[in-house]
Amino acid sequence: MRLARPLTIALLALAGITAAQAATDTPRIDARQARQEARIASGLADGALTRHEARQLQRQQHHIRRAERHAKADGVVTAQERRRLHQLQDHASRSIHRQTHDGQMHGRPLRLHRAG
Repeated sequence: MRLARPLTIALLALAGITAAQAATDTPRIDARQARQEARIASGLADGALTRHEARQLQRQQHHIRRAERHAKADGVVTAQERRRLHQLQDHASRSIHRQTHDGQMHGRPLRLHRAG
């Protein structure tokens, strides 16, 4: 047991990661956040989301980013904080699914880029 902490620090050093950085890294949360934001953009682009629905969903994403910044503020993201971030993302994911499959369609799909 006494070797666990020095061994962890040594492995992190070999990987080029500081212990403080490892304590605040949230790659799974960040990747999921990016996927959820892409789902919102896609729903808006294909007309599955109205602008109002997309705005509400984007507000949820902003709330999650703010909670993540708050969790990282002291230099350590605890297991409890990670659990809470995952719960927020679970809720947002369900909201995205519910809104994109509710049968409300925007009049026509929106174009993200103009060919021109």
